[in-house]
Formats: sequence, C-alpha cells, structure tokens
Amino acid sequence: MESQLTQPVNYCLYARKSSESDERQAMSIDSQVKEMTKLAKKENLIISEIRQESHSAKESGQRPVFVQLLNDIRNGRFTGILTWAPDRLSRNAGDLGMLVDLMDQERLLQIRTYSQVFSNNPNEKFLLMILCSQAKLENDQKGINVKRGIRAKCEKGWRPGPAPIGYYNRSFNGTKDIVVDPDRGHLVTEMFQKAINGEHGRAIKKWADKVKLNNRSGKPICLAQIYRMLKDPFYYGEFEYPVNSGIWYKGSHPRLVTKEMFLKVQQQRINILPKAKWGSKNVLFRGIFKCASCQGGITGEEHFRERLHGEPRRHVYYHCGRVKDPNCKEPFVSEEKLISSLGKYINFMVTAHPQTINLTPKLKLGMEIYNKIREEALIQQDINPKGKELSFAEFTQHILRNGTDEEKREITKVFGKQLYIHNKEVCGAPVK
Repeated sequence: MESQLTQPVNYCLYARKSSESDERQAMSIDSQVKEMTKLAKKENLIISEIRQESHSAKESGQRPVFVQLLNDIRNGRFTGILTWAPDRLSRNAGDLGMLVDLMDQERLLQIRTYSQVFSNNPNEKFLLMILCSQAKLENDQKGINVKRGIRAKCEKGWRPGPAPIGYYNRSFNGTKDIVVDPDRGHLVTEMFQKAINGEHGRAIKKWADKVKLNNRSGKPICLAQIYRMLKDPFYYGEFEYPVNSGIWYKGSHPRLVTKEMFLKVQQQRINILPKAKWGSKNVLFRGIFKCASCQGGITGEEHFRERLHGEPRRHVYYHCGRVKDPNCKEPFVSEEKLISSLGKYINFMVTAHPQTINLTPKLKLGMEIYNKIREEALIQQDINPKGKELSFAEFTQHILRNGTDEEKREITKVFGKQLYIHNKEVCGAPVK
C-alpha cells in the first residue's frame, strides 16, 4: 500500500527477539537488521538509528529500548519505525495503544514492516491493531495450552521441573519421566533413616559430605538443603504443584521412603531443624558482618530467659554460620557487646583513618537533623553552639544508643567495605 506522506520520514530500525519458548523460532536480530537494511536501501528510506533488544513483548512497558524509542518519537527525534513484522513491536494491548496514540497525534507518521506499510489513516491503523491483537491472542492461547499441558502431566503423576536430589529426569522413546538416581537414591533413603534415629542436622551434614551426597553441580549439599529434603513429601510419593497452591498429586515416580518413615522424620524435626523461638525475629545485624576466621556469614539468633513476672527477657547472640567451616571456633557475641565493639572500632577509625569515612545520604540527612536538635538544646541551656560542632564520633554514639535499627545498620556502611568479627570484636579485615 502506497503512503500518502508528503514529508520525508525519519526512521528508527527496531529489531527484537525474545528468549522465551514461544518466540525461539523467530528471526534472529541480525537477520532482521540485515533484511530491513536491504529494504531501506532499495526503497530509499532514511534510517537514523538502529536499536535492538532481547526481551519479551508480552507485558506493557517492560522493554527499556522500546520505551525509549516511544519517548524519542514523542520528542520528535524519529517520525517512523522500520521493523520486520508488527509482532516485533507489540504483543500486548498497552504498547499497541501507545503506538496508535502517537499516530493519532501525528508524531508517528509511519510504521513499515517487510511486507506492509501502516500510516495515519483509519484502514491501516485498523489493520495494524488486528495484526498485533492476533499476536496477543497467540500468546494468550499458548499460555493456556502450556498450563493445560502441565496440569495433564501432574495428573499422570509426573512433577514438572528438575527432579530433587536422589532422582533424575529421563527422556525415553519420546516420553519424559523421573527415575531413581543409582548413585544417590539409596543415600537419600539412608539420610531419612538417620533422621529417624535422632541424628541432628549437622551430624547428617558431616555424613553427607563423607559419602559425597552432592548436588547436581557436584558441590556438597548445604545444611539448609538437607532440611528441605527431609520435609519434602516427594520422596514418599506426593507433590504439590504449583508450590503453596494447595493442589496435591500422587506421583508415579519410585518412592525412596515410605510415608510412615516420612511422618516419623517430621516428628523428629524438633531435633533436626533449627528451633523456632517466639518473638520479633528482628535480628539487627543479620547478614551485615562476616567471620574473620573462615570468612563465612555471621548469623544471629534470639534467646529468651524466663522471668517470674512479666514477659521473658530477649537476648540476641551472633555467631559464625559455620557453612564454610563447620568447625569454626569463633565464639558467640551478644548484641550489646557487638554494638559496643562497633562504636570503639568507629572511634578508632575516625581518629586514625578519617579519610576512610564516607557518609551515606541517609546518614548525612540524619546528622543534619540531629545537629539542628542539638543546637536548639544548647541554646535553651544558654550555651552558644558555635565552636561546639557535632563530630561524627558523637553522632555515631547517639545512633548506637538511641537510633533506629535502620540507622544502626547504616552506620556499618560508612567505610564502604566488609566488616568482620574476631574474638567478639569488630575488625576491618579477615584473620590470615
């Protein structure tokens, strides 16, 4: 269809390919650019810029390159789009609506594909909307078909996705099923038996490392993974899909444990899993520090001491998670001791290495606010605040005594590097 334009169109060549399964057969980006460049040369079209991205077009406003292209058209940088096919531009109603709206505003003069031209006239805009809506319909139908296929697979007893440790996925004569891993299946059964016999999580972890019960990448399984395996009903023949949906299926895969064994393990979980304490679970410095000895993560846990009257008293202790080194000897340190040590470390650094202090924006704002309050308090006491400037060390002590948890965590960021704990003290480097 010939365009009725009377002014030259300044085109942006837009090429897109999605990595999602429904578009894996789509023409590659390089091929799109090559073909459309040849077309532009043949038709004497002006291509000001070539833009490309690998992103799904199912959802509106999620493609950064396309969003920027629309903004540039609004600002007059481009007046046309050159692309392989309409579905390269839109597979959703939101992006399609913005394209048509730009045409209505006469900012987008033309969209040109390999075989069609869409200008600002009712018939061509209507055709563009039909083609893009057809692409959306295909997406929606494929989504429904995929869900139906997954549901049918579950009803046959085969859980979608990678099989858990102790099994592997097998393709045989065009069918896919789940079979027992001959190298690790019997070890999973033995792990459940150890849990029934009352062995705790770390003992099972040492045993798993010894017998080389590894994950798919060949690395030793971590303690958290052991806990997840011991409460996974897949091993006795049932699975929930999707997870947390409340929809359960009976599996067709071989069982590694009986249901009775599984239930006995759950009864032993109080000895296998970390004990859950009642309380706030708000551990102030969790994930902030690392162990100076093994460089593993420092974790925190709550303890509650019963009192004759009133609520139990809450105490928080920090210690090495012992993931990298199960035999790490770093001792526990209380939260009060850790806060005191952090204050001493900051005071030392302020005095010895002031150039290393770099206030975050949040701390700068907090320091300004605190300084104003402090000056007002001094004036009320007939004290001239001049000559009594607020020091960072003083502000730090205020935060550690009276600040919020967020402010205390922010204080640990002023050095721009990882902080460590060694022998209950904060330090700036691991122990060699």
